[in-house]
Amino acid sequence: MGHSLESMVIRHTYRLPFPTGPVGDGAVAARQFDAALMSVGFKLSADLLERLSGLSEGAVVDTAVRTLRTVREIVGDHVRHNVYFIDFPANVPDTFAFWTQCIIEALADDASREGTLQQLSSGVVDLLTLPSYGNYRHSYAEMLAAHDELTAAAGDRMTVLHTGGPLEDESTALYLALAGSTTPLGDDDLADLRALAAHCAHGPQPEAVPIRENRALINQARLGVGADLLVDTVTDVLRLACALSDGDVTLQEPTRFKALSRPVRRALLAGLDGVVAAAPAKLADVHAHREPFKRLGERLHPHEYPRWPHAAQVFAVARGEQQARSLDSRAEELFGMHDVTGAAELLRAAPGKLFRSLDRLLRMCLTQDEREAVVAAAEQVADRVSGRVLLSVREHLHNRPGETGERRVFVNRLGRAWVTSDERPPVLPDERKRLISALDAELRRRLPAPEHLLIDPDVLDVALPLSGKATASGLGVLPRGSLSPVDGELLRFFVHWKQTHRTTDYDLSALMLNADYSTRCWLSYTALTEVEGEHSGDITDAPDGASEFINLRLGAVRGTFIVPQVNIYAGEGFEEVEESFFGFMLRDADRQGRPFEPRTVRLKSELRGPGRVALPLAFLRGDDGRWRAKWLHLHLKGNPAANRVEENRVSVATLLRGIVEREYLTVRYLVDLMAGGTTTVTLWDGGSLPDAPVTYLGLARPDGLHPDSRVLTPENLRDLIPA
Repeated sequence: MGHSLESMVIRHTYRLPFPTGPVGDGAVAARQFDAALMSVGFKLSADLLERLSGLSEGAVVDTAVRTLRTVREIVGDHVRHNVYFIDFPANVPDTFAFWTQCIIEALADDASREGTLQQLSSGVVDLLTLPSYGNYRHSYAEMLAAHDELTAAAGDRMTVLHTGGPLEDESTALYLALAGSTTPLGDDDLADLRALAAHCAHGPQPEAVPIRENRALINQARLGVGADLLVDTVTDVLRLACALSDGDVTLQEPTRFKALSRPVRRALLAGLDGVVAAAPAKLADVHAHREPFKRLGERLHPHEYPRWPHAAQVFAVARGEQQARSLDSRAEELFGMHDVTGAAELLRAAPGKLFRSLDRLLRMCLTQDEREAVVAAAEQVADRVSGRVLLSVREHLHNRPGETGERRVFVNRLGRAWVTSDERPPVLPDERKRLISALDAELRRRLPAPEHLLIDPDVLDVALPLSGKATASGLGVLPRGSLSPVDGELLRFFVHWKQTHRTTDYDLSALMLNADYSTRCWLSYTALTEVEGEHSGDITDAPDGASEFINLRLGAVRGTFIVPQVNIYAGEGFEEVEESFFGFMLRDADRQGRPFEPRTVRLKSELRGPGRVALPLAFLRGDDGRWRAKWLHLHLKGNPAANRVEENRVSVATLLRGIVEREYLTVRYLVDLMAGGTTTVTLWDGGSLPDAPVTYLGLARPDGLHPDSRVLTPENLRDLIPA
C-alpha cells in the first residue's frame, strides 16, 4: 500500500514524499536520478536534489525506481508506442497507393489470393481481409533503430517534482483535500479517495464533506472502524449501501446490492432511523430513488428490527404504503397553477433548488411584481447557496441568449453532448443584471483576500473546475472551456489502447475546419497525407497494445480549427478496454526523434466515456495567428461500429461551435473579484520570485517559490471554489 500511496501523492501533487532511509553520500545517484527524470520531461527541484544527495545510494536508487515508474505512467511512456509506417512521419505513402500495395501483397499470398480475387470481382475490397493491412510489420526495436535520438531543447516540457513531507503526512493532506472538495470529483479521484479513506480512517478527518458521494466513501471507511456515520439525509444511507456493494455512489447507475452482514444492516437501519426521527420531512427524499430503496429494503429486513420504526417508514414510502409529499411536488403544483410568487416563496426553504429554478421562474413571470418577488427571494438566500451553484448560475446568466432560436448545447455528467434550438423566452436584462450583481457580491464576500497574489498569465483563461465528472484525469488536463497557449511548429497527436478480450480497432483522426466551421480536410486512415501533415497508419488489433499518431505542421494548416478525435471502429468501448489514452506533443520542425518522445508531451488524458467517438479538445487559430487549445471533454454516441471522421464531421462542427462561442467563467473572473482592497496582484513573467510567502496561481508550481506560499495549480484549483 505504501508504494501505491506514494504514487498517488506524486500524481495529485507533483510532490515526492521524502523517503526514509539511512544517511550517506547519494549525490551521484541523485544526479543520475535527475537525468533519468529529465529524459521523460520531469526534474527534481533544487531542494529535493540536495536532500536526496544526503541519503545513502541505496535509498536514492530505490526511490528513483519507484518514482520513474510513476512518472512514466503519468506521461504515457510506460507502454511501447510503435507505428505502422516505420519511418513516420517520413515516407508515409499516398492512401490509394498504399491500399493498392496491400492488395498486390494479398494476391501474392497463397492463403489470401482467392478471397481477394473474389472481392476484386465484386468491386469492393475489405481492407481488414488483407494480410498486410492493420498489423505491425516490424518490431518496436526495429522502429527505434530507424529514428535518430531526440536532442534536448529549451521548449521541452519540464515538470518539477518538489520536496514532500513524510508519506503519512502527504497521504493525510491529500485525503483531507479530496474528502473536503467543494466540487464533485471524477471517477479516478473517487477511486483514490476510497483508498485514502480506508487508510486514513483512524487519522484526522475533514471539518466538512459537502459532496455527498465523497461522504459515502468516507462513511464506508468509518463503518469499517466502528466510527459514527456522517449522515443527515436518507440518501446518504443509500449511497453508503451502494459503496458497500461496489456500486455507483452517484446513483446514476443501478447497483446490485450485496448480502450485508448483521452489524452492517444494523448500522444502516440505525442511520435511517436517526435521520427520520430528527426530521420526518426528509422522508420525502425517498421519492427520488424509490426503486433503489425498495431493493435495499429487501437486503436490510427492517421488519426484524422493531426498535428502529422510523427506518421502516423509509421503505413504506418507497413501496407507496405511506405518503410523504416532497418539496419538489409542492413546487410543481404551484408551477402548474402559475403561482410564481408562491413557488419562489416555497423554494426559499431549499436555496439550492431556488437558484436552479431561477430561469424557469423568471420565464413564467407576467408582471413586474412577480419578477421582483423572484429576484428578491434569490438575493435573500444567496448566502445559503453553495459556491459551486452560485458560479454555475452566474455563468448561465452570462450566456443566456437574448432571443429565441439560438443554439443550445447540452453536456451531461458523462460528457455526452447534443445541440438543440433554444426556444425559451428571454430573461429580461434588468433582472439578469441585478442577479449577476448579487452573485458577484456574494462570491466576492466568500473569496479569500490574500496579501499578495502572484499569477502566471497562462492560468487566467483556465475554466473554473465546477465539476470533475466529465474531465478526464491525466497530465496537463484542464476543465472544459479552458484555453491554453500552443507554442511549437509541429503538433503531434497520439492514441494508445490495449484491448481486454475482443479485437478492438480505434482510429485517430484530425478534422480541419474553416472559420465558418465548414470542413476543410481531414487526416485519418482514409487520408494518410495532406498538406497539413501525415497519419502513422491504421492498426486494427491491439492484444499487446497499439498506437496511432498524426503529425501536423501548424504553419501549413489551412483552416481555423483542428479537431482531433478518436473513433471506435470495432470492438471494446473506452470503458471496456484494459487501457486507453490520448495526448499531444509539441516540438520544433527540424527536430527528429522517435514518434513518441515523453519530454515533448504536453497532454496525456485517459479516454473514458460512454460514447463511440471521443473529442478531448480542439485547436483554434486566433486573430493574432497564434494557436490555442480549447478543452472539450466531449463524447458522441456514434454508431455501434465503423465510426469515421467523414461521417461525424457535421455533428463535430456543430458541437465545437457551441463550446467555442460559450463564455466560461475562468480564473480571471475570480482574480478580478479578489483584486482590490488589501490584495496586491502581480503577473509573473517567469523571472525572479518574491522572497516572502505569496498565493501563487499558475499551471505549475515554479521552483524556488517561498515554502510557506499557498500554491493553486490545475491539480488543486478546485480549492479556489468557495464553499
